[in-house]
Amino acid sequence: MSDPRYPIGRYEPMPYSEELKKEWLGNIRQLPTELEYAIQNLDAEQLQSPYREGGWSIHQLVHHVADSHMNAYVRFKLALTEDEVTVKPYEEQLWADLADVKALPVNISITLLHALHARLYTSIRDLRTDQWNRTLNYPGKPAPVTIWFLLGMYSWHGKHHTAHILSYRKANHI
Repeated sequence: MSDPRYPIGRYEPMPYSEELKKEWLGNIRQLPTELEYAIQNLDAEQLQSPYREGGWSIHQLVHHVADSHMNAYVRFKLALTEDEVTVKPYEEQLWADLADVKALPVNISITLLHALHARLYTSIRDLRTDQWNRTLNYPGKPAPVTIWFLLGMYSWHGKHHTAHILSYRKANHI
């Protein structure tokens, strides 16, 4: 049986290719819509249910994706504009327990993701090869990592969490 924490497997860095770039950029562009469809017609009780045993609620998960991808946007921009940059990690679990996550409906984060991903996609879609190879220091990752690595990681991240929700729906016949 596969690990329910990783329904699409773990992120595996891949060497640069034009084909993969198109795929990953497409994933970035489509994530908000795919996530929105994944939660479509879930009621309040379902949104407050954990997407897997020991996992966050679907509500927390949607807000987490927005939090994570806001950080991603800043990381891409820093890597594109600064040399020798080290990005700051954040405590995902603590963010998932903050008042905004508890109080605000998931549509706030879905709306944010639509705007954020439009900005992110537009800012990176036409990068030159040398820009994809720009690096940043990312605590907890083999340093330094490239912007290309970030594209793959955040492409995977969106698919990963959308798959969590789709797995929940399948397991609960929704």
